[in-house]
Amino acid sequence: MRVYKLKAFARFQRRERIADKVLAKAVRVAEDGLVDADLGGGLIKQRVARSGQGKSGGYRTVIAYRRGDRAVFLFGFAKNERANLDDDDGIEATLVADELTEVSHGDEG
Repeated sequence: MRVYKLKAFARFQRRERIADKVLAKAVRVAEDGLVDADLGGGLIKQRVARSGQGKSGGYRTVIAYRRGDRAVFLFGFAKNERANLDDDDGIEATLVADELTEVSHGDEG
């Protein structure tokens, strides 16, 4: 299993002082079948504990995840900054952060 992170996520991780081993644990938990939320389309939400605290008051992460293959940390936020994600928030958050752009369908003709 390979684990990656977007630059924007790495900045969030650095700012919040989240260790790589904490992210690796979140992926191991997902590999064990314990996913906090399946957002569809290969996106999952996993909770990550704050140092010295539990997961409930910690961080939420959005991960592009393919079991047994790879995980890419896309977006993270502290629970006290935002209550939760709904199904479209993970994609919207990466769009707003300029980390993801949508392909224009344009004129296919």
